[in-house]
Amino acid sequence: MVEPLELGRFISTCRKEKNLTQKQLGEELGVTDRAVSKWENGVSLR
Repeated sequence: MVEPLELGRFISTCRKEKNLTQKQLGEELGVTDRAVSKWENGVSLR
């Protein structure tokens, strides 16, 4: 199983490679920018 922080770093790296803000990624996925931030920091991956 992947550690939450490791997965968060992966999400952050992929987002930045596509030149997206957390808000833009959230809009694409139907979640808030705060949710994306939590994912990237390994706080919550729900």
